[in-house]
Amino acid sequence: MIKVAEVRLIGPQNENIGVVPIQKALQIAREAELDLVEVAPNSEPPVCRVMDFGKFLYEKTKKEKEARKAQTKIEVKEIRLRPKTNEHHRGFKTRDARRWLLEGNKVKVTIRFRGREITYPEIALEDLREIAEELADIGTIEQAPSMEGRTMGMVLAPAKPGKKKVVEQDKIEQPAES
Repeated sequence: MIKVAEVRLIGPQNENIGVVPIQKALQIAREAELDLVEVAPNSEPPVCRVMDFGKFLYEKTKKEKEARKAQTKIEVKEIRLRPKTNEHHRGFKTRDARRWLLEGNKVKVTIRFRGREITYPEIALEDLREIAEELADIGTIEQAPSMEGRTMGMVLAPAKPGKKKVVEQDKIEQPAES
């Protein structure tokens, strides 16, 4: 309910009618078989528009739905290792991480310590460094390796498509044949 004496009116074809009494604005809306909607209540005088309010709400929800559809949902996948995990098994885990990074997901690499293993965090740090090097062509380190209780972890994010690293090949000089 609009409770002011005069409003600035925008007509059914988006034309600026000007400042009119509220009764005339309601009459114009009734004649057009549309609704009178207050669009800017804080201005002086308030701005009202003659429109189909139901259609306006429908289009608004439709736009919001499209915006939600366009959003990308990034999942965080996790691979768990131990300091004693050997090269062979770590290869399986890094292959999964590579696939997830290519799909656009983030990968959390966690190394869990049991018992006295926690006294050698440099072993886990070296494992994390090797995994990051293996996946450097498609991923970047988002969160550096850090200790949290009895686990050490890091987060890898997919590399931006435009910022692929160019691997330079070593140039081997051939001796000149005489």
